[in-house]
Amino acid sequence: MHAFNYHRAGSLAEAATLAGKGEAKLLAGGQSLVQAMKLRLASPSDLIDLGKLKELQGIKSDGKSVTIGAMTRHAEVEHSAEVKKAIPALAALAGMIGDRQVRAMGTCGGSIANSDPAADYPAAVLALNATITTNKGKYEADKFFTGLYETALKPGEIITSVSFQVPKRAAYMKFKNPASRFAIVGVFVADFGTGGSNAVRVAVTGAGPCVFRQADMEKALSAKFAPEAAAGVKQKKEGLNTDLHASAEYRAHLVTVMAKRAVEAALK
Repeated sequence: MHAFNYHRAGSLAEAATLAGKGEAKLLAGGQSLVQAMKLRLASPSDLIDLGKLKELQGIKSDGKSVTIGAMTRHAEVEHSAEVKKAIPALAALAGMIGDRQVRAMGTCGGSIANSDPAADYPAAVLALNATITTNKGKYEADKFFTGLYETALKPGEIITSVSFQVPKRAAYMKFKNPASRFAIVGVFVADFGTGGSNAVRVAVTGAGPCVFRQADMEKALSAKFAPEAAAGVKQKKEGLNTDLHASAEYRAHLVTVMAKRAVEAALK
């Protein structure tokens, strides 16, 4: 690990000012960044710890959406009575992240800002048509994730909260790496019960360079929200990841399998 300057921000404004200097990095849960620093894959000049910022923590629900503060821990989302009541699938997703220690430290905003290709939260952001609020504005879910570890966030911009729309029914299923528990492929299916071609949103994580929506599956499930509708859609392997865990062809197969299981779970 290279040397760095540590700052414990006392306010969002202070954090934003510090983040705009040099090669600074924001420290949320640190579950990805600290490991990258240990391996010398990241060498920030400064770390700005957001841990004291109470304004970035907490969960609120108004029946139409669930708003989660960026510094809210995965374990808090997992066990939140409000989340379980409004979007049970989101609480279940949080409970699938890593192990107990990771869930106790990792944060919702940190996961989304990192845009790891195998992370779970980005699938919820897309499928639940979330709005990402920052200290400088708001982003629609479909315009936020731009590539491998890349988002629409600008230098010095800090996520403050994420608002997830409440669906009629939803579920998230993933084929996980047995060691890291990251998604080799994960699929989040959300049915908003609005009718028409956009009634269902399907988001896929782990398969490509970053999370993406499966338009063909959305169309099929909007017409008929049933496991066989998902099973009838085949994901193309082109553009998907191939690594030591799975080939692009196998990941394509898993997209259909996980989608079918997610629909089955949502119908229970």
